[in-house]
Amino acid sequence: MRDLAEMFLERGFVFTHEAVRGWEARFAPLIAEHFQAKRRGQVGTSWYVDETYVKVHGKWCYLYRAIDRDGNLVDSMLSQKRDMEAVKRFFRQAVGTVGHVPERVTTDGHDSYPRAIREMLGNEVLHRCNPYLNNQVEQDHRGIKQRYYPMRGFGCFSSAARFCRAFDELRQFFRFRTTMNQSVPLAGQRALFRQRLATLQALVRVS
Repeated sequence: MRDLAEMFLERGFVFTHEAVRGWEARFAPLIAEHFQAKRRGQVGTSWYVDETYVKVHGKWCYLYRAIDRDGNLVDSMLSQKRDMEAVKRFFRQAVGTVGHVPERVTTDGHDSYPRAIREMLGNEVLHRCNPYLNNQVEQDHRGIKQRYYPMRGFGCFSSAARFCRAFDELRQFFRFRTTMNQSVPLAGQRALFRQRLATLQALVRVS
């Protein structure tokens, strides 16, 4: 946040890092909720679920994330624990976000997943436990990791959870491909970026 204030100061805009913190606290939840609602019903039925580590106030927390087979975001949730209750809470939130249960769920070998899938998604959902197949979501973690590393962790859990959720939603919103093998020319990417940036700016102004 301090870097952002300094960057804009060079361009003649004066504000403090505390102002940036206030903007994030106000707008991040609104942006996340808006784009979550837009994604409802748009996610595929084959989910890849995994968790990655995020340091908050010197302690490791767990960011649960899921994408579909085309790489589109299903949902994300930061948890202070990696246990059965956290997994069940994540699946409950994911179903509420996208509006349907999946047909297949691919995970790593963590013991919490089989029971959580049965209890939260149903016995008819196929559970595949295969680290190789789950490479897709593990690679997708790089988005949040590349943004998180320069920050050197978060100061408190609430701000970390708010940031991670909004970051994933914005990253999905600016994603140009909707299917894995789709090719979008550079000119098309630029046009889509301008359109979506204008949409985001309009949303912030209204909020």
